[in-house]
Amino acid sequence: MWKYVKKLQYPVDVKKKDLKMAKLLLEQYGGGDGEFAASMRYLNQRYSMPDERGYALLNDIGTEELAHVEMIASMVTQLMKGATLEELERYGLTSNYVYSDHGIFPVNANGVPFSAAYIDTKGDWRSDLESDMAAEQRARSTYEYLMNLTSDPDLLAPLSFLRQREVVHYQRFKELRDYYIEKYGEKGKN
Repeated sequence: MWKYVKKLQYPVDVKKKDLKMAKLLLEQYGGGDGEFAASMRYLNQRYSMPDERGYALLNDIGTEELAHVEMIASMVTQLMKGATLEELERYGLTSNYVYSDHGIFPVNANGVPFSAAYIDTKGDWRSDLESDMAAEQRARSTYEYLMNLTSDPDLLAPLSFLRQREVVHYQRFKELRDYYIEKYGEKGKN
Protein backbone atom coordinates (compact mmCIF):
# COMPACT_ATOMS: atom_id res chain seq x y z
CA MET A 1 0.00 0.00 0.00
CA TRP A 2 1.27 3.41 -0.92
CA LYS A 3 0.75 6.35 1.40
CA TYR A 4 1.42 9.98 0.57
CA VAL A 5 2.72 12.07 3.45
CA LYS A 6 2.01 15.75 2.86
CA LYS A 7 5.54 16.77 3.70
CA LEU A 8 8.68 16.98 1.58
CA GLN A 9 11.12 14.13 2.05
CA TYR A 10 13.73 16.77 2.98
CA PRO A 11 12.83 20.38 3.83
CA VAL A 12 13.20 23.01 1.10
CA ASP A 13 13.16 26.65 2.17
CA VAL A 14 14.97 28.80 -0.38
CA LYS A 15 14.85 32.46 0.60
CA LYS A 16 16.80 34.11 -2.21
CA LYS A 17 15.59 34.49 -5.80
CA ASP A 18 18.07 32.98 -8.27
CA LEU A 19 16.76 32.46 -11.79
CA LYS A 20 20.04 31.09 -13.08
CA MET A 21 19.89 28.21 -10.57
CA ALA A 22 16.16 27.76 -11.21
CA LYS A 23 16.88 27.19 -14.88
CA LEU A 24 19.77 24.81 -14.12
CA LEU A 25 17.68 22.80 -11.63
CA LEU A 26 15.14 22.12 -14.36
CA GLU A 27 17.66 19.54 -15.61
CA GLN A 28 16.76 17.39 -12.60
CA TYR A 29 13.06 18.06 -13.13
CA GLY A 30 12.48 17.30 -16.80
CA GLY A 31 15.86 16.14 -18.13
CA GLY A 32 16.72 12.65 -19.32
CA ASP A 33 18.58 11.79 -16.10
CA GLY A 34 16.23 13.80 -13.89
CA GLU A 35 13.88 12.70 -11.17
CA PHE A 36 10.71 12.50 -13.26
CA ALA A 37 12.41 10.27 -15.84
CA ALA A 38 13.82 8.05 -13.08
CA SER A 39 10.45 7.63 -11.40
CA MET A 40 8.73 6.65 -14.65
CA ARG A 41 11.61 4.37 -15.65
CA TYR A 42 11.60 2.39 -12.41
CA LEU A 43 7.84 2.20 -12.09
CA ASN A 44 7.69 0.69 -15.59
CA GLN A 45 10.69 -1.62 -15.18
CA ARG A 46 9.30 -3.21 -12.03
CA TYR A 47 6.99 -5.37 -14.15
CA SER A 48 9.89 -7.19 -15.79
CA MET A 49 11.66 -8.13 -12.58
CA PRO A 50 11.72 -11.92 -12.07
CA ASP A 51 10.25 -11.87 -8.56
CA GLU A 52 8.63 -9.82 -5.81
CA ARG A 53 11.99 -8.65 -4.43
CA GLY A 54 12.80 -6.76 -7.63
CA TYR A 55 9.24 -5.55 -8.11
CA ALA A 56 9.20 -4.13 -4.57
CA LEU A 57 12.59 -2.43 -4.86
CA LEU A 58 11.78 -0.70 -8.14
CA ASN A 59 8.39 0.32 -6.79
CA ASP A 60 9.99 1.77 -3.63
CA ILE A 61 12.69 3.68 -5.48
CA GLY A 62 10.30 4.80 -8.23
CA THR A 63 7.90 6.33 -5.73
CA GLU A 64 10.77 7.91 -3.80
CA GLU A 65 11.88 9.54 -7.07
CA LEU A 66 8.42 11.17 -7.21
CA ALA A 67 9.21 12.71 -3.82
CA HIS A 68 12.42 14.06 -5.38
CA VAL A 69 10.39 15.56 -8.24
CA GLU A 70 8.41 17.39 -5.57
CA MET A 71 11.60 18.69 -3.92
CA ILE A 72 13.04 19.96 -7.21
CA ALA A 73 9.73 21.60 -8.12
CA SER A 74 9.69 23.33 -4.73
CA MET A 75 13.26 24.60 -5.17
CA VAL A 76 12.61 25.91 -8.69
CA THR A 77 9.35 27.57 -7.65
CA GLN A 78 11.00 29.25 -4.65
CA LEU A 79 13.97 30.41 -6.73
CA MET A 80 11.60 32.00 -9.28
CA LYS A 81 9.26 33.63 -6.75
CA GLY A 82 8.61 37.26 -7.61
CA ALA A 83 10.59 37.21 -10.86
CA THR A 84 9.69 39.92 -13.34
CA LEU A 85 9.17 39.26 -17.05
CA GLU A 86 12.48 41.04 -17.70
CA GLU A 87 14.29 38.71 -15.29
CA LEU A 88 12.68 35.65 -16.83
CA GLU A 89 13.77 36.85 -20.26
CA ARG A 90 17.33 37.59 -19.08
CA TYR A 91 17.71 34.03 -17.80
CA GLY A 92 16.07 32.27 -20.74
CA LEU A 93 12.83 31.37 -18.97
CA THR A 94 10.35 33.19 -21.20
CA SER A 95 9.24 30.00 -22.96
CA ASN A 96 8.43 28.62 -19.52
CA TYR A 97 6.43 31.78 -18.79
CA VAL A 98 4.52 31.54 -22.07
CA TYR A 99 3.56 27.97 -21.27
CA SER A 100 2.90 28.18 -17.54
CA ASP A 101 3.48 31.70 -16.16
CA HIS A 102 5.60 31.24 -13.01
CA GLY A 103 4.64 27.58 -12.74
CA ILE A 104 7.02 24.93 -13.97
CA PHE A 105 6.86 22.53 -16.85
CA PRO A 106 9.04 19.41 -17.26
CA VAL A 107 11.93 20.62 -19.40
CA ASN A 108 15.67 20.28 -19.07
CA ALA A 109 18.06 23.18 -18.39
CA ASN A 110 18.11 24.00 -22.11
CA GLY A 111 14.32 24.19 -22.31
CA VAL A 112 13.90 20.89 -24.18
CA PRO A 113 10.58 19.33 -23.09
CA PHE A 114 10.49 16.01 -21.28
CA SER A 115 10.29 13.03 -23.62
CA ALA A 116 8.85 9.58 -22.99
CA ALA A 117 11.99 8.34 -24.77
CA TYR A 118 13.79 8.94 -21.43
CA ILE A 119 11.85 6.01 -19.94
CA ASP A 120 14.19 3.30 -21.13
CA THR A 121 12.74 -0.08 -20.27
CA LYS A 122 14.24 -3.11 -21.96
CA GLY A 123 12.19 -5.84 -20.27
CA ASP A 124 15.30 -7.75 -19.18
CA TRP A 125 16.35 -7.41 -15.54
CA ARG A 126 20.05 -7.50 -16.44
CA SER A 127 19.80 -4.65 -18.94
CA ASP A 128 17.38 -2.62 -16.83
CA LEU A 129 19.36 -2.86 -13.60
CA GLU A 130 22.64 -1.99 -15.34
CA SER A 131 20.90 0.99 -16.94
CA ASP A 132 19.46 2.01 -13.57
CA MET A 133 22.87 1.95 -11.90
CA ALA A 134 24.28 4.12 -14.67
CA ALA A 135 21.30 6.52 -14.42
CA GLU A 136 21.86 6.91 -10.68
CA GLN A 137 25.54 7.70 -11.28
CA ARG A 138 24.64 10.30 -13.92
CA ALA A 139 22.13 11.92 -11.55
CA ARG A 140 24.73 11.93 -8.75
CA SER A 141 27.17 13.70 -11.06
CA THR A 142 24.54 16.27 -12.02
CA TYR A 143 23.83 17.05 -8.37
CA GLU A 144 27.54 17.51 -7.75
CA TYR A 145 27.78 19.89 -10.71
CA LEU A 146 24.77 21.86 -9.44
CA MET A 147 26.32 22.07 -5.98
CA ASN A 148 29.50 23.47 -7.54
CA LEU A 149 27.43 26.31 -9.01
CA THR A 150 25.96 27.68 -5.78
CA SER A 151 27.05 28.75 -2.33
CA ASP A 152 23.49 29.14 -1.03
CA PRO A 153 23.10 26.87 2.02
CA ASP A 154 19.34 26.74 1.38
CA LEU A 155 20.13 24.96 -1.91
CA LEU A 156 23.23 23.03 -0.88
CA ALA A 157 21.48 21.10 1.90
CA PRO A 158 18.64 19.61 -0.20
CA LEU A 159 20.97 19.08 -3.18
CA SER A 160 23.39 17.19 -0.94
CA PHE A 161 20.51 15.07 0.38
CA LEU A 162 19.39 14.26 -3.19
CA ARG A 163 22.95 13.42 -4.25
CA GLN A 164 23.25 11.00 -1.34
CA ARG A 165 19.96 9.31 -2.26
CA GLU A 166 21.40 8.66 -5.75
CA VAL A 167 24.32 6.85 -4.10
CA VAL A 168 21.93 4.76 -1.98
CA HIS A 169 19.77 3.90 -5.01
CA TYR A 170 22.86 2.83 -6.97
CA GLN A 171 23.85 0.52 -4.11
CA ARG A 172 20.37 -0.99 -3.84
CA PHE A 173 20.22 -1.66 -7.61
CA LYS A 174 23.68 -3.23 -7.50
CA GLU A 175 22.69 -5.48 -4.58
CA LEU A 176 19.59 -6.61 -6.49
CA ARG A 177 21.57 -7.26 -9.67
CA ASP A 178 24.16 -9.27 -7.75
CA TYR A 179 21.41 -11.23 -5.97
CA TYR A 180 19.77 -12.11 -9.29
CA ILE A 181 23.06 -13.16 -10.86
CA GLU A 182 23.67 -15.48 -7.93
CA LYS A 183 20.11 -16.79 -7.99
CA TYR A 184 19.58 -17.14 -11.75
CA GLY A 185 23.05 -16.96 -13.26
CA GLU A 186 24.16 -14.59 -16.01
CA LYS A 187 21.70 -15.98 -18.54
CA GLY A 188 19.03 -17.31 -16.19
CA LYS A 189 15.40 -16.41 -15.66
CA ASN A 190 14.23 -13.27 -17.37
